[in-house]
Amino acid sequence: MYDMKNLSHFGQMGKEAPSGMDAFWQFDKAAFAPGAVDALTKQLAAVAVALTTQCPYCIELHAKAARDAGATDAQLSEIALVAAAIRAGGAVTHATHMFGKGEDGK
Repeated sequence: MYDMKNLSHFGQMGKEAPSGMDAFWQFDKAAFAPGAVDALTKQLAAVAVALTTQCPYCIELHAKAARDAGATDAQLSEIALVAAAIRAGGAVTHATHMFGKGEDGK
C-alpha cells in the first residue's frame, strides 16, 4: 500500500475538497514555520511523531526535511530512540492497569 507515488493524488483531493485541502496546507505551513521553535527542532519532532505513528510517508518526508534543515545522522538516531522510548513507555505504563484490583475488580 505504501508508495510515494500515492502522494500525487493530493491534487485530486484538492480538486474534490479545495477549501479543506487549502486549510490543511496553510496549517501545515504555519506549523512548520520557524518561530519560538526553530525549523530543525520542528522537523526532528515530526520525525519522532512519524516513527511513533509508523507512517512511512511522514517518516520519509520529515526525515528529508530534517536533513535539509541540517539534521545529522546522530540527531536522527537519537530522535528515533526517543520515539522508541515513548512508544515503549506507553505500553509499560498502560500495563500498570492490569494490577492493583481486588477480586471484586475494584
